[in-house]
Amino acid sequence: MLGLFRSDVRSGAWCAAGLVAVFLLLFLVMPVAWVFYTAFVNADGSPTIGHFVAFFSQPLMQEAFFNSLYVAVMSTVFASLIAVPLAYFTVRFQFRGAALIQTLGVLPLIMPPFVGAVALQLIFGRSGSINLLLNDYFGFTVPLMDGLSGVIFVESIHYFPFVLMNLTLALRNIDGAMEEAAMNLGCRGWRLFWRVIFPLALPGFVAGASLVFVKVFDDLGTPLVLGTTNMLAPQAYLRITQVGLEDPLGYVTSVIMIAFSIAAMSLSARMLKGKDFSTIQKGGGAIQRRVLSPAGSLLAYGWIGLVMLLVLSPHIGVLLLSFGNVWSFSPLPDAYTLAHYATVFQDAGSMIGNTMLYCGLAAGLDVVLGTTIAYLLLRTRLPVRHWLDVIATASLAVPGLVLAIGYLRFFKGVMVPGTEVLLTSTWVMIMLAYAVRRLPYALRSCVAALQQIHVSLEEAAESVGATKARTIRRVVVPLMAGGILAGFVTSFITAAVELSATIMLTTSQSQAPMSYGIYLYMQSVAGRGPGAALGVLAIVVVALGTYISHVVVERTSSRFVARPVEDQEGEASLSFGAVPAKI
Repeated sequence: MLGLFRSDVRSGAWCAAGLVAVFLLLFLVMPVAWVFYTAFVNADGSPTIGHFVAFFSQPLMQEAFFNSLYVAVMSTVFASLIAVPLAYFTVRFQFRGAALIQTLGVLPLIMPPFVGAVALQLIFGRSGSINLLLNDYFGFTVPLMDGLSGVIFVESIHYFPFVLMNLTLALRNIDGAMEEAAMNLGCRGWRLFWRVIFPLALPGFVAGASLVFVKVFDDLGTPLVLGTTNMLAPQAYLRITQVGLEDPLGYVTSVIMIAFSIAAMSLSARMLKGKDFSTIQKGGGAIQRRVLSPAGSLLAYGWIGLVMLLVLSPHIGVLLLSFGNVWSFSPLPDAYTLAHYATVFQDAGSMIGNTMLYCGLAAGLDVVLGTTIAYLLLRTRLPVRHWLDVIATASLAVPGLVLAIGYLRFFKGVMVPGTEVLLTSTWVMIMLAYAVRRLPYALRSCVAALQQIHVSLEEAAESVGATKARTIRRVVVPLMAGGILAGFVTSFITAAVELSATIMLTTSQSQAPMSYGIYLYMQSVAGRGPGAALGVLAIVVVALGTYISHVVVERTSSRFVARPVEDQEGEASLSFGAVPAKI
């Protein structure tokens, strides 16, 4: 009987692994493999490297390659210059508002970078608010938003929270005894930070910096909005949309983007290989907060205030633009109106609903897949479980633009079953692209949540007669609610601001989400007001989706909990009914 039970469990695990593998194969592996295949074959199917030779022989493509590399590296440098002092000050020293500062520091992530690009142009551009005031009062201007410098400026402000969040966590986990020992030996100030504290926090910094590099290298929306097309992502987009799906240089560009994304992640892992960053104490033994001197407080608050103004400037600019009637060659809008919001609700109301639908389904699919892979990885011995984890995580290195190109190529000519509608012309492809691109976020959250659940809780449930499926549904999933919620929220928020895949897969106005609508509005000066209004609504939708997901998950987890009860003989067992949660 026990052998039969174990056989059923193993069969169920293999079935779940098979379904996950089929999904990853169809919607990640094969489309990306098709991109690689097309880049290395001629029209007759014969293998060749001629397409790569042609790519690097064209001056425009050479320029695009080096520009993308330069922008990604410099954006990572400037993002680090913003994030490292911010993380160090808020973790290392005692002063008011540290938690608020760290919260505000994450705000750029909930705004699409291409929306922030327009706002920063109005504030820091050649004819923006800052340069107009500088020219009037001091007679000079600062070319922050010109050419590649503008892309670097926007990307640095938008993506520095990746470094901030990872470095803050790493600094908090450092054993305070290490710092005290260094200080007892006379190591203080800059030398203490550079020789002791920062090296111990290096894993967090490298993780955040590699994410910034990958995100910037693959970004499409910001260069397009700023009119900078001599970069890899815009060139791949223009080649596919203007020349056609048969153009090999578009696929060569896509392969190079994937190769550098993987290289950046591999290099970050190699930098830390063979080095020990572990400490004995964490949490309560972390770096001790010290009191700043009056001069130090002035400098710290001054720096943090400047950074916060810079960080919040895109949000302020978008809000002003959404209400501004005319904003041109003046520090502030000449007049204010609600007409832009009226235009958005009249012409783009369906985009809000589409965004909620696509992102909600994608995030839901991500947590289902993430929970399944996490359970197979940590609770079974299937030989394929590690490969599922690797393949799902690898989607992080696949740019949204490349994945969309792969979908258009791989599913070319495929019809929706029972209809004469092309699969690539439906909104389902947009949703699937969102889900595949955001799967690593949900997966890591689910793995972390399951790692904190001891297997004895499942064994106790099964010992009193619960099947494996019932145990997972009534014990494991409710206990994983926090991780599932984190994965859902992260997937939802990041999908809501996705443009690279959206711009390639959207085929009609009726299926367009908000990110696509914002991009269309921002293409003309006359439409920037409604585009900013739609951007503000996008931020509201992200916040609303986050709040609703919190409410739904918490209510679900509170309805079904596993808690010990006593049977009639006084022996402890587990109840799997609907038991009100008690605090």
